[in-house]
Amino acid sequence: MFLSDAKVLSHTRLKGAYFFLRLEAPEIAAEAAPGQFVHLRVPALEPTALRRPFSICGADPRDGSLEILYKQVGRGTRAMESLKPGDIVNLMGPLGNAFPMPRENEKPLLIAGGFGVAPLLFLAKQIKGQRLRVNGQKIVLFVGGRSADDILLVEEFQKIGVETVVCTDDGSVGEKGFVTLALDKFFAASSDATVLYCCGPEPLLKAVDERAQARACDAWLSLDRRMACAVGACLGCVVDIKTPNGAISRARVCKDGPVFGAGTVVW
Repeated sequence: MFLSDAKVLSHTRLKGAYFFLRLEAPEIAAEAAPGQFVHLRVPALEPTALRRPFSICGADPRDGSLEILYKQVGRGTRAMESLKPGDIVNLMGPLGNAFPMPRENEKPLLIAGGFGVAPLLFLAKQIKGQRLRVNGQKIVLFVGGRSADDILLVEEFQKIGVETVVCTDDGSVGEKGFVTLALDKFFAASSDATVLYCCGPEPLLKAVDERAQARACDAWLSLDRRMACAVGACLGCVVDIKTPNGAISRARVCKDGPVFGAGTVVW
């Protein structure tokens, strides 16, 4: 983990309340893995304000760049809108654990809700970079949102050869309905060995967890929690988990996660 000042390289609005932030953070970029996150101090807030956690959307150790996708949902992220190229932000990271890579016989299915696509784009690039394929089949992304405004970075997945299935609640783009319906259709038509990677709202994580257990396949779920310290000290982000012997224990999302395996989280 590093504590470093990072220079803003670019800061753009994707659509609506969604923004894409690119930073120069060579130490963190060199160590980051898909599924990990950074804890960012918002410079426009008072010094006593808590940092904000953000999934790493991309990291390139060659040029030291780090990418973050975020949505304005509160005081901190609204204050971030004023960031411009050349500004400096302080980061802690990379933090948390990472997504395990798929086994050779597993077809990777990525399932995202809204800006849950962020760590999955980083993951897809790493899988593609390692040339991990199953019988020549492509990685598949299932991405859902309330409307077209909540469907993000699909073109970036397609550029690297990821097959994409888009769903919206209102039918404004892609298939109408929850993304889990499209996932169920895929399962009904395929017997391939799969591994699921999911990031998004908790109801989506729970639904994917249930499907993974029903199919007896691996699944890795990235949880989102409010975090004060992000290093496991404050215990503000704990969740109940099942231990191998069936007992219930507590885990820190920031330190023991944010990625948990199927069948471990008590929803």
